Amino acid sequence: METNISIFLNGSEERHQETAGSTVLQILPLVVLAVTFVLGVLGNGLVIWVAGFRMPRTVTTICYLNLALADFSFTATLPFLIASMAMREQWPFGWFLCKLIHIVVDINLFGSVFLIAFIALDRCVCVLHPVWAQNHRTVSLATKVIIGPWILALVLTLPVFIFLTTVSDGNGNIYCTFNFSPWGEDRVKVAITMLTVRGIIRFVVGFSMPMSIVAVCYGLIAAKIHKKGMIKSNRPLRVLTAVVASFFLCWFPFQLVALLGTVWLREMLFEGKHKILDVLVNPTSALAFFNSCLNPMLYVFVGQDFRERLIHSLPASLERALSEDLPQASDTTTKSSVPAEVELQGL
Repeated sequence: METNISIFLNGSEERHQETAGSTVLQILPLVVLAVTFVLGVLGNGLVIWVAGFRMPRTVTTICYLNLALADFSFTATLPFLIASMAMREQWPFGWFLCKLIHIVVDINLFGSVFLIAFIALDRCVCVLHPVWAQNHRTVSLATKVIIGPWILALVLTLPVFIFLTTVSDGNGNIYCTFNFSPWGEDRVKVAITMLTVRGIIRFVVGFSMPMSIVAVCYGLIAAKIHKKGMIKSNRPLRVLTAVVASFFLCWFPFQLVALLGTVWLREMLFEGKHKILDVLVNPTSALAFFNSCLNPMLYVFVGQDFRERLIHSLPASLERALSEDLPQASDTTTKSSVPAEVELQGL
């Protein structure tokens, strides 16, 4: 999560007078986050139950299980973020939860984004290189490789480990934010440098690269579908479009505001410019967080026929959707080509 843009450099924070419009932009994110919490916990919890306890382990179920775990862990922290947002960013939960909640938020948000890119790569390999996937795409390999996104997410969370803490503004109000006061006279320089580097890395590694991977992979899949005429129905193309579009539409506004806040950080802190970014932080972050409850629908439900989902039980539909994997792809050395139609059913 992008914490409060104002940084405690001198132990105090300026609170800007709010207009009616900014008040609406503060209430709306609370509603969105509440919906995200309910749908995210229920939807991702159901995916965890089905993929983790009702189904045999395959590469596909491992991917969906990790994605659901990331989104579930994040959405479970939303009540704390909602309470803090409703209290105008004050943090009444203490130092330990300040660290813990935001560490969990950052790790699982980044993990979710990286896992989406991982799933896109996996699907691309299945469609473009089915023989290689049949022989080498194993559960043991996927279990090892999928650790990579989590390690990368943990590395990007290091600034939260080091600098995030609770700080009083002198009026008895406690905030959970970055604090560079212990750095003494160099705190301003350290703050500007650290937050600028962090913002650029988060935009490039935490958004641009995963977005590029998702777009390229699904572009290649769509091109092969169109070129070879593998599937008569255009439903897979609609699913691919929905996946890429939702990922971009949910995350781009938040990432753009965060990037502009990084580029204009000095002007915002010391010259009072670009105050609109302070107002836009909560709405854009709420939209980005909403993607965490969309993932179960986009990756599991969208590809299934609606009436069929109503006729069958939801767990059965989930189990059927998640089990649509490469035949015998768990641990096999048999060299055989897999029809692309089979792979695209899992998209």
